[in-house]
Amino acid sequence: MEGRAEIAVLLNALRHFTRIEGMNAIITVVGSDKVGIIAGVSALLSSHKINISDITQSILSGNFVMMMMVSLDSADVSIDEMRKILTDEGEKMGVEINVMSEKVFSSMHRI
Repeated sequence: MEGRAEIAVLLNALRHFTRIEGMNAIITVVGSDKVGIIAGVSALLSSHKINISDITQSILSGNFVMMMMVSLDSADVSIDEMRKILTDEGEKMGVEINVMSEKVFSSMHRI
């Protein structure tokens, strides 16, 4: 039994360290414009203690386009878990939602 308790403690510690603490992520949302996209995504982020640091959105030829910078400092889920949650929610809302670490995003766009 003692071995199982130690494994549980290690797994809990691993979950903690897979979270991106002190880092930001970029979230993009693209799809047909409709009421409630910002509210739905914002509420979902809030429910996981993810703070929106910056946000921009526009409508391009009837298409909704949003980019968010979010802080994962207090998040209760890892970036991978958040990616899955947002992908599933995007499918329900009829939009495409992508999540990327700010460091990865910045590296991809460095010239």
